[in-house]
Amino acid sequence: MALIEVKDLCFAYEGDNLAVDHVSFSVPEGQYVTIIGHNGSGKSTVAKLLAGLLEKKSGSIVIDGLELNQKNLHQLRSRIGIVFQNPDNQFIGSTVRDDIAFGLENHCVPQEQMDDIISEFSTRVGMSEFLDKEPTHLSGGQKQRVAIAGVLAMAPKILIFDEATSMLDPQGKDEIKRVIMDLHRKSGLTILSITHDIDEVTSSDNVLVLAEGKVALTGTPAEVFSQEKMLKKIRLDIPFSLKLADELNKRGVSVNRELTMEGLVKELCRLHSNM
Repeated sequence: MALIEVKDLCFAYEGDNLAVDHVSFSVPEGQYVTIIGHNGSGKSTVAKLLAGLLEKKSGSIVIDGLELNQKNLHQLRSRIGIVFQNPDNQFIGSTVRDDIAFGLENHCVPQEQMDDIISEFSTRVGMSEFLDKEPTHLSGGQKQRVAIAGVLAMAPKILIFDEATSMLDPQGKDEIKRVIMDLHRKSGLTILSITHDIDEVTSSDNVLVLAEGKVALTGTPAEVFSQEKMLKKIRLDIPFSLKLADELNKRGVSVNRELTMEGLVKELCRLHSNM
């Protein structure tokens, strides 16, 4: 059974104008799924519905075998962590240590256990050297890493990134993408990333493409990016790495179209060394 099962999900901010229009999808445990779409496609609304921050109009959301409803809301929220797009709005404590500790204190974690938990998860996101730093001394990417550590400390089964890199500079975006990939490889967490970053999508297991509140495409990155005409129709692009691979293949340089940009560079270096 899938860890997340969504069927005929509908939501409207007002009236009958559906922002999410009969959306259905499933996510197996341990998968890394990216959700993409143009502005207004409904992707962030889906994230908030899954996290229980909005109440659906109709349809069903089943998480870890439980229907997401008022009865199960508190129980399910403890299994879901969400990182939002603005790192400044998520920093609560006066230092990195205090910020990670905030959720633990609210869950009445004993003080003698708290220090080990803070140390473990600050290390996992590369922020152990910054525990006594104030937020004003941190970059956007560092603040997001602290937010991720705070969420991980609560031991969720599902981690949702709601456009978590959209307000960061290129370095900050790369930092967070590396953290996401490291979590995917080592933690076994189920990860949903709502993103505008097409290049991030190539690293995910599966992709859900939304347009006008509906599911337009779904499948592996290779399957989705093979539908270039459909993607252009809904105002989405393919990753630069795919464009480069296609151009190289046209010019007689045989490279794998499914490689990430890093993999493509490595392959080109290998080909060059064999010339």
